[in-house]
Amino acid sequence: MPYNLGMSEFSLAIPFALPPPELANDLIRALKMPALETLLVRHTALNYKVFDNDSRVLPHEAWLAHALGLASAPDQPDTGAPLATAVMRGCGLHAEAAEGHWFMLQPAHVQISRTHMLLSDLRGVQLNEADSRGLYDLARPYCEEIGKPLLHGAPGLWFLRADDWAGLRTASPDATSTQSMSDWLPEGDHARDFRKLQNEIQMLWHEHPINQARQARGLQAINSCWLWGGAGPTTPSGSVAIAAGGAPWLAALSAAPQPSAEQLLGQPGGPASVLLGDLIASAQVGDWADWLARMQRIEQEWLAPLLAALKAGRVSRLNLVLSHRNGWTTVSGAAMALRKFWRKPALTPLLKQS
Repeated sequence: MPYNLGMSEFSLAIPFALPPPELANDLIRALKMPALETLLVRHTALNYKVFDNDSRVLPHEAWLAHALGLASAPDQPDTGAPLATAVMRGCGLHAEAAEGHWFMLQPAHVQISRTHMLLSDLRGVQLNEADSRGLYDLARPYCEEIGKPLLHGAPGLWFLRADDWAGLRTASPDATSTQSMSDWLPEGDHARDFRKLQNEIQMLWHEHPINQARQARGLQAINSCWLWGGAGPTTPSGSVAIAAGGAPWLAALSAAPQPSAEQLLGQPGGPASVLLGDLIASAQVGDWADWLARMQRIEQEWLAPLLAALKAGRVSRLNLVLSHRNGWTTVSGAAMALRKFWRKPALTPLLKQS
């Protein structure tokens, strides 16, 4: 999938580049990001929008689905993030994706307490090929028995065909993992059918030798599965380069090696859109020291080169999409806007979250 850029528009989405409001002042004081400061102040337009959590996905997931031409604009969420069949194509399952309604089904670890259940961050599951295949082989016969074909796409990334579940409202793992899981379980006419499937799979995996071996190695037991991203046989009409992110479904959507800003800037052509997932994992677990270090790398490896390209006219317009779980800020700029010398560069626009 080519990602071209010449005298054209460049869009860079950085999930969790907006600090949480309760920590924002302290985190901003610790950052040294002159390129971001300039782009946040010497812009053509800057807007913050509150995100509708009823969409059951995070703002960057809704943005990605829209950028791929699979869903409406993020500020009009109506279909969540119907990404499953696009991810299937990234796993080489083109023929299967062209037929039926598919969901991503991801092996998971659920923490159970007296008051709630908590879905662990799936990036921390560390599921290798052998364990993923072994658990898949246990679950597949039951899924086929109830008329729901199950395919293995990659370690920790499976696909379930359920045409009659097309109306099921599901939530993404990242939207769910920091919340009480019971509030984010699938909703709709067939929600009970999924719960039955989930319970059966949980029993198949309970105290299985694969899980016993994992726990002996200090890894989490795989004691549940998560369903989300349902989509019909649609083909993406847009393209987005995925840089980092850690989640297997994001890796599957990236049809090229991890791109860099310099590589993209060196390719003449049409518009480019990039989702940079470096901050997701650290923000999800609240590791703000790691978040700060990653923000500094983003400044050096992405924002500084893009600002230089904007000044030099190699990019006609630069759009930034900076988000956290409750909203996102969009910043658009052009070379002419950089001449607004009376606007002192600052990171304070990151605080504008209302």
